[in-house]
Amino acid sequence: FRSRRLKAMPETSVMEKPLLGSPASTSGEVEELAAGELQPAPESESFDSSKMRKTKPGVKRLALTLSVLICFLFGAPFLLKSVEIYRSPLPFKDMDSLSSSIESEPLLFPCQFQAVFLGFDELKDAQKLGSSIADHMREIAGDDHVCGSCGSNFNVSVFIESENDCVGNQNDGSSCSWKCGLLKDAYLDTKRKDDDLFDEFLDAVLSNSQKCSGSNGNVYIVIVVNRNEEVRVVVGKHRHGWITGRVSVADAVVRIAEIFVNVFINGGKDEGSIHGEFMPVGADGRVVLSFSLLNADPNDWIYDWDFQRVHKSLLTPVVEALAPIANVSIESQILYHTPKSFLSHWDEHRLSHIFNTKDLPFFVNSNEWHLDTSIVAGGRSKILHIVVYIPSAKECPLLLQLPNGEISSTNSFISPMWGGVIVWNPLGCSDTSVNLHHSKHTIRFQDLQNIVEIFMGQLRQLFGLKSQSFYVGSSGKVNLLASRCGFTKWELDVLSRQHACFNLQSCANTLGSLSRLVQSLPRMIIMDEIGKQVEYSLHAARLARSNASLGVYDDSAVSSRQARSLAEDAFFHPSIMSVSYYSFEHCFAVYSPFFLPVGLHVVLAVFKEWKRYKQERSKYLAWKAKGIAS
Repeated sequence: FRSRRLKAMPETSVMEKPLLGSPASTSGEVEELAAGELQPAPESESFDSSKMRKTKPGVKRLALTLSVLICFLFGAPFLLKSVEIYRSPLPFKDMDSLSSSIESEPLLFPCQFQAVFLGFDELKDAQKLGSSIADHMREIAGDDHVCGSCGSNFNVSVFIESENDCVGNQNDGSSCSWKCGLLKDAYLDTKRKDDDLFDEFLDAVLSNSQKCSGSNGNVYIVIVVNRNEEVRVVVGKHRHGWITGRVSVADAVVRIAEIFVNVFINGGKDEGSIHGEFMPVGADGRVVLSFSLLNADPNDWIYDWDFQRVHKSLLTPVVEALAPIANVSIESQILYHTPKSFLSHWDEHRLSHIFNTKDLPFFVNSNEWHLDTSIVAGGRSKILHIVVYIPSAKECPLLLQLPNGEISSTNSFISPMWGGVIVWNPLGCSDTSVNLHHSKHTIRFQDLQNIVEIFMGQLRQLFGLKSQSFYVGSSGKVNLLASRCGFTKWELDVLSRQHACFNLQSCANTLGSLSRLVQSLPRMIIMDEIGKQVEYSLHAARLARSNASLGVYDDSAVSSRQARSLAEDAFFHPSIMSVSYYSFEHCFAVYSPFFLPVGLHVVLAVFKEWKRYKQERSKYLAWKAKGIAS
């Protein structure tokens, strides 16, 4: 207001201006003062300090609050880095792809079959005969292709050999043809009377004469010999069988198809595969056979055994035969004071103590039978207990009665996924004249051989195979020759295919579960070791599928076992469930009491300062706009 008044005064020097109280300046001064004081009155009345300001608002306060917020924002990545969980990159796409492909496409192995007809002079069309056998095989197998079988992925070659001619069709794509003249009538007359001898003769002749490529040697052969005698069907210890006798062509075709499907493919079982929950192989591919000799009452007698000799001469071939399927280890122990959980009843007719199948669930006394195993049997290995039970004197002999009322010939039973029990009665234990008390005895090696033979039947049942030496099908009875190692070559092929399929399914399920688990929990620790195990498992699974497609059953089983073991190791790695694992919600709950109050006040301060700055700036712009308008 003062500056406006000075501008309104005339441009005269201060010294020249008359004093305010002098007579000369009285009338003029009053007029000038009145004019100067009354001129700015309209502007002061129109200026509202609540809506306008004449100076530009400063940004120091806003910059200061923003700098504090920026410091918080720049510090957030360092905070997140300090609480970051290490996660090794996993191939989620490959893991999910393996899981989906195994579920959608069952693993089918290629199978090569050959049928050789000897003594059928009227047969000439081998191609038509091969097609007929293949059609019967598809009819028996059905459309339900079980994982681990051949399904429709097989080829049948037929060769017809007569005295003057030898024709055949080559449909298996393996360049494994039949060499005419291998089996002469003289050899058949002298060898076929002894099945075991003829089986070894056939194996020697076929292995030395046949040159196979593309089928890896896994060619299943059935030889049909037309002779004027009773029909006999035998499947040997290797990969061949024979039919001899008066058999028509149509009957031979049906029998051959049934042997190919129900014996060579399915292993002589009614069902097509072994259920996964009854697979006697651990997740790490190991099986521990724990043999225990139980003396029920050592006050009556004490029995020992030469297990080292049994292991070396009788059990080592079994371990070597099952090597592609499982890593088998054997251990033994002798226990005393091991009574059973129930009392048997005396049978006056048989002069023996009897227990029936209803008592089997109570036979194993878990309170008294301390069937401890070594540390080797820990982890995810499968333990199969083989118990040889020697009853006390007051219950000897102890016999098992079957549901049909007959006495068991083996006097033993199995418990799926646990093992088996063999009741062994000492010779002469019921004879009071024989004194067996208060002395230590050793089980004879001949008796141990019988015990191992019973054990082999139990082990075959635990693996899903038949314990009988024959198979009865719709076309008749088939005799099955037994192998010294307990498993024939074609049975090992069946187990290799089925175990390879089950291992791949288990591997795919485990990797799929691991993929979903890791992706659903972003704060889970994933070590480099887990990533390597997953990579190796996927590589082994791909190798197993490749070997399966080539028909290499043993290598496929070994690779699938490794794939499953590595997948299980990755899923159950100790670091996954470490104490360092916590979810994002847990992290937020821990750090929010420290940073949320301060951060909230900083954000509110920035918001308020920004709001104040906009308000003051609008006041300044309003005053400026009014000045321009005036």
